[in-house]
Amino acid sequence: MSDTSRRIAGSAWLTIDGLGFAVTGEPGYRLSTVTRETMVSMSGVDGYREAPVAPYIKAQLRDMPGISIADFEGMTNVTVELQLNNGKTITGVGMWCTSAVEVGSGDAAFSVQFEGDYVESDE
Repeated sequence: MSDTSRRIAGSAWLTIDGLGFAVTGEPGYRLSTVTRETMVSMSGVDGYREAPVAPYIKAQLRDMPGISIADFEGMTNVTVELQLNNGKTITGVGMWCTSAVEVGSGDAAFSVQFEGDYVESDE
């Protein structure tokens, strides 16, 4: 019997409102909602500045028959789910597409990024 307990990478699955897409590479996500930058002066470290950032889910997908690339521009308030080979599922609800989709005709691949208020992992 095959033991996959140490498998941590190599495959990913992405759905948008339940519709599956072929992931060709670069799946990723950010759960963080803030970024911090250390503030220094000539006399030392003064503290830090904190600013909000949008969590995201991203991937490179394949342009397949039945997919309308133009539809991505109108994707707002969608549920995006990214399943990773390490067993984690990353979910964002109420997300919007922030990338201008450009398809490379050589491999029919395009990159998308969805941002929103909250992205969670089932880890």
